[in-house]
Amino acid sequence: MKSNLQLDEWQKGILKAKGDLVVCSGRQTGKSTIIAIKAADFVTTYQKKSVLIISATERQAEELFIKVLFYIQDNYKQFIKKGKQRPTKSTLRLTNGSIIRCLPTGLSGLGIRGYTVDLLIADEAAFVPEAVWSAVTPMLLTTGGEIILISTPHGRKGYFYDCYQRGVEGQDFTTFHVNSEEIMLNRPLTETWDIYQREAAIKRLDLERDRMTDNQYKQEYLGVFVDDLMQFFPDELIKSCMTATRKGINREGRYYLGVDIARLGEDESTFEILELKDDRLFHRENQITRKTLLSETTNHIIALNKQYQFRRIYVDDGGIGVGVFDYLLSHPETKTKVIPINNAQRVLDSDDKRKKKLLKEDLYNNLLRLMEQAKISLLDDAEVFQSLKSVQYEYVTSNFGETMLKIFGNYTHIVEGLIRAAWCIKDKSLNIFVNYSSYKKNRKMSFNELWFA
Repeated sequence: MKSNLQLDEWQKGILKAKGDLVVCSGRQTGKSTIIAIKAADFVTTYQKKSVLIISATERQAEELFIKVLFYIQDNYKQFIKKGKQRPTKSTLRLTNGSIIRCLPTGLSGLGIRGYTVDLLIADEAAFVPEAVWSAVTPMLLTTGGEIILISTPHGRKGYFYDCYQRGVEGQDFTTFHVNSEEIMLNRPLTETWDIYQREAAIKRLDLERDRMTDNQYKQEYLGVFVDDLMQFFPDELIKSCMTATRKGINREGRYYLGVDIARLGEDESTFEILELKDDRLFHRENQITRKTLLSETTNHIIALNKQYQFRRIYVDDGGIGVGVFDYLLSHPETKTKVIPINNAQRVLDSDDKRKKKLLKEDLYNNLLRLMEQAKISLLDDAEVFQSLKSVQYEYVTSNFGETMLKIFGNYTHIVEGLIRAAWCIKDKSLNIFVNYSSYKKNRKMSFNELWFA
């Protein structure tokens, strides 16, 4: 390693380790950074080696690949090929004949079959669909190659958990367990990690501990496989529902939009479009915008409405989302359509006079029932699968001794859009509160069509 980067002792251990590795870690520990360095050192040390970085989604695979690329640019720039073979967003070719690729696995791994690799790196391995592993592990058969699995835990089952347990028992894998609390407290102070950053990190962990349940905090920051956390949408149920395809807009279609607006400090807003046919919903579009201003999010919703002429637009108006909702409520093309759903209450009329309690579990249970009853067809999309898979739940006891259902996840933004759009199946009667004359003029609908919209 040529970089002057200050490493923790466990990171040095990963660089020295040989053979197959499993890194089970809390969040924001630097696990992907050290794996990027290990991959870069491998392809620059040895000639004609092939490295494949995989993850459940293209975005995740690219994030680790970019870290490898930047590290090589900073430390081994002379190895990078130029001209027609210069780096792309998924391939890096080196002058010594080595190559690094990154690919999303999809739901089955079918699209990445056929590669032969010397090093296979799976990022967020706990979220890679189980069917993928039988497609990718044969890639190492003829090379005697190695596999590195890195992830936060996600339940006591699946390939990642099994490999970690085998390593703990002294079989096959070398395991590393990384605790976010210990890292933040014990990382040596340097120019890039000073006392103020440490104090800010500890404060953030304290806030997260207060916000989360004990089990959720153990999983996300202590890297613990927790028995009591269960997956809300089972894998097989998700796959059975992923039968929808993107289609052109039907001008007679009945479309509904669910929006989850990125929170402060987060990157992604999602826009989920469902079409209602009879009593079934069809997922027609899953759009994600990254690092956009609230004004850009608002304009995107208005542009989508021009295309689809939504019957309803369901927006999370909690936190910074209230700005988007307020603007849509005043806009002439969306003011009769926008409905706020913030997991606490929903407005039943435009004058804000009538409200009905709507809990988060109501929204999630509605989507779950639709899936179980085969009344919703979802897009065959790896990011949709991962978002649904990431949702977990547990039962907790409130301060008043009541048993409560706690639902959470670390990649739920797509699901949050879906649960809002899917509420249209429950929400047909809301049209009675719309100004009929103006709505009829805009949509040219009969009274019966409006009543049952």
